[in-house]
Amino acid sequence: MQRYAQVIQLRAEDEAEYIRYHADVWPGVLERIADCGIRNYSIFLRNGVLFAYFEYHGTDYEADMLKMAADPETQRWWKIMDPMQAQMPDALPGEKWSPLREVFHFDGPPVK
Repeated sequence: MQRYAQVIQLRAEDEAEYIRYHADVWPGVLERIADCGIRNYSIFLRNGVLFAYFEYHGTDYEADMLKMAADPETQRWWKIMDPMQAQMPDALPGEKWSPLREVFHFDGPPVK
């Protein structure tokens, strides 16, 4: 399992709409996310910055991300979401969600 964290800016004028869509994500989009090995996926919002965290349980991340990007339902979802988002000021050319580097992780003892 590999943990991923990413950030992107949310356009202020689209905040309510973005939250509304994510309160009821389309089943086909959720199915594709699961089919691509993603679990424990969360998106958080603070001061116009979206922070996404997920765990990848597959064996070929790049291939699974290409599979997700080729899915028509996911493409339709992204066509709605993309205009609501803006790259981070320090994003690399062509970078959508900017990856974060993990510098600390602690699972702790098993929960009893």
